[in-house]
Parts: sequence; structure tokens; C-alpha cells
Amino acid sequence: MQIRNPRTGKYDFDLVEFSAEQVKKIASNLRQHQAAWWQSGLELRIEQLQLFAAEIVKAKPELVKAVAEDTGRWSESEIEVDALVQTINRWCKDAPKLLDVVPARAASIPFLEIQQQYYPFQLVGVVSPWNFPLLLSFVDAIPALLAGCAILIKPSEVTSRFVKVLADVLAKVPQLQNVLAVVTGGGETGQAVTSNVDILCFTGSVATGRRVGELCAKLFIPAFLELGGKDAAIVCADADLDIASSAICWGSMVNAGQSCMSIERVYVDRRVAKEFKQLLVEKVSKLRHNHPTMTEGQVGPVISDKQVAVIEEQFFDAKQKNARFLCGGELVNLGGGVYCQPTVIDNITPEMLIATEETFAPVLVIEEFTSEQEAVTLANNSKYGLSGAVFSQNIAKAHAIAHQLNVGGVSINDAALTGFVHEAEKQSFGLSGLGGSRMGAESIRRFIRKKALLTNTGVRSPWWF
Repeated sequence: MQIRNPRTGKYDFDLVEFSAEQVKKIASNLRQHQAAWWQSGLELRIEQLQLFAAEIVKAKPELVKAVAEDTGRWSESEIEVDALVQTINRWCKDAPKLLDVVPARAASIPFLEIQQQYYPFQLVGVVSPWNFPLLLSFVDAIPALLAGCAILIKPSEVTSRFVKVLADVLAKVPQLQNVLAVVTGGGETGQAVTSNVDILCFTGSVATGRRVGELCAKLFIPAFLELGGKDAAIVCADADLDIASSAICWGSMVNAGQSCMSIERVYVDRRVAKEFKQLLVEKVSKLRHNHPTMTEGQVGPVISDKQVAVIEEQFFDAKQKNARFLCGGELVNLGGGVYCQPTVIDNITPEMLIATEETFAPVLVIEEFTSEQEAVTLANNSKYGLSGAVFSQNIAKAHAIAHQLNVGGVSINDAALTGFVHEAEKQSFGLSGLGGSRMGAESIRRFIRKKALLTNTGVRSPWWF
């Protein structure tokens, strides 16, 4: 199959599509090596992952180039590679404490002793999306590898050029190569991965996530699903409007809005709405597309051609229903790539698609509220529940509002902080996901099964016949 270049619109890269039989053989090989990987001990696993990180640093120029060619943006591609190295280093530092086996202890019944043990799942599957193709292929894989699992990754077929460079990196870490494999292809390849693993981590759309979850249920394997979002920001009357507008501008427009935790909705107190909109539109209007070169401008192209139709439909629907476009509102063709203008819209009504459906583009809708309780109601009126933001100089009030939001993480006086702060545990609410936290201490424990050894220390149990 071929990969499309989002900057030119041309299909210019041939991608190997792994068959179900090939995936099955690779999975079998990974399983054969997993026991040795687990029994080698945490110290060796840390050593191998640190070697992996060092090789990624050496290959950074090639990795950045490959990711950038698939996504059409440069600075975010550099951030992806750096963030992967930081993720490896952080987990290598934290894993010994988090995977430490506690000493045996007395049970509540005096003559019984409890000893806890853990065993990793043998093979973990990872199916990752196209918006951050490198980082999201490894955000679950790294803690799972340290826990002692083998890993089978299937990145999005939209953005898989980096796999060739990654293969060269892995070749320099042979022990890791035995328990980490990457296969490429479309939906059938992803289904084959799911069918041959013991636990699956999926990041992507709600529609595909639902199908993945149903397949995992039939296979009786755990599924961790990180899906879409329609994140809301609440701007109170006492907010620092300059800070709020700057944070929301970045939180909605970075990576051309192609992030599940992008701010897509803003609810602002009517008393400051005029000033806030003025500031926000002024800042958003200054953003430029990264054309003709990737290193200029801030807003890249629409990465997936399928997403273009979604944005077009939402824009058309909003215009038909009299939404007001304060800036932007068009898709433009530059050099063959499709770019969405940075867009701010008000005069929104609930029946508009753009008010309720994930847009995944540099697009913000704004509504006004008269009370903070109304703002909470508006923000919670969504099938999604990934994250959100609250802006107020009264931190106690901001926290009180945040407590009422049905989302997994809330940034206070900032936006999308869950993308940077990984030690806090959070789960997705609503249709935004399913399963344990992929952040914090809980994340690594998703990949282990706990066993209890219950020992009678020498007393005849009183409940025997």
C-alpha cells in the first residue's frame, strides 16, 4: 500500500502490508523470547532501554525527517523524538520502585502469611494513531517492556515512514529486538495484531475503538482504549484574559488541532466575552501555515485525507445554520496539501455538528455563559470526557469548577497539561476511552498480573472438617 504526503497530496511511499499469517508468526517469535526477557531481570531491561534511548538520540535527524514527511510539520516532530527519549528515561528511573515486590506479611488471620508476586502479560499489542505516530507507538510500549512483556506495535498506515528508521535503531539493540516488533498495514493488519496478543492498547477514533473493544471482548483479553475528545475550556470573569487567550490559542491550534486533547470548545463569562474574543481572535489570526517550508509558520497541513471531509462537512453545516466565523473558516490548498485556516466561531447552537462532534483541526467554537454553573453544564454536555481547562485567578474557585467537570484531567490556568505532566494518573470519561490510566504509577501496573501466595505457618485451620 502507499502513503500520502500531506504537504504535496502525492502517494509517494510504498508501505509493506503485513498479512495475518505474517503477524501470527511474528507474535509467536516474540512469545518465545519473552520469558528470557522477563527472567533476565529489571536491571538488564533498564540497560537495554537506555541503550535504545541513546540510539534514538543518534538517529534523531533521520527520525525527525521521517515523522515530518508523514505529518507535514517540523517542530512537533522534533518534540516527538525528544519526548520519546524523555519517556524512556523517566520509566527507567521510576520502574524499580513501582515494580518492587513487597516483603511477605502477616494476614489478618494470625497464622496465615501473604506474599505478593507479579507476572507480566506475555505479549502486549499496541495500535497507534497518525497524529503523533512515533510517540504514541511507544507511550504504552515502554512501561510494558520494563514490566517484562514482549511488544507488537502496529502504527497507523497513514504515518508509518518512521518504521524503516526505527528498524535500523532496533538492530543496534539486539536483545530488545527479540521482544519488540513493528508491523505495518491497514485495518486487517491491526485486527491480526489484536487477535494474537494477550492485552491491547489502542489509540484512535471512537468508531474504530468500539470495534477493537468488541473484538477484545470476544477474545477475552483486556483492552485499554484512548479515544476522541471535544475538550472544553471555561473562562471566568476574573480570569487573566491575556493568559487565558494565549493558553487557549496554543491549546487549540498546536499540531494544527490534531490532538485528542485539543481545546475545541470555549465557554466564557458574558461580562468579559467581548474582550476575550478580541484577544483570542487577534492571536489566532496571527498564526500562519508552515508553507512553503516546514520550519516557518505554526500550523501544518491536515495529515489524513479522510479528515478533510470531516472538517468540510462541519464547516458547511455551521455556515448553513448561521454560525459566525470570527476568523478562518476555509480549507486551502497549498502545494498540493490541504491546510485548515486557524478558525474561531461563535453564534453556536447545540444542533451544529461542530458544537458536538470532534473536529480534529485548528478550530475553536465559543459560547457565552451567565453563571459558572451554566458553564459547567455546557462543558459537561458532551459524549466525550477526556480533559478540559478552567481559567480563574481564584484558584479555589477554579478547583471547585474543575471538580464538577466530567473529564479525566483538568488544566488550571493553562491548556493540555496532561500532555506534559505524566506522573498524575487520569482516566478517560464517557466515549473518550476505557481502562486504567496510561499515566502515573498505575500505567505500568496495567501490564502485570498479580499473584498471591497464602501460607499456613503451621496451625490446623479451625474451619477444616
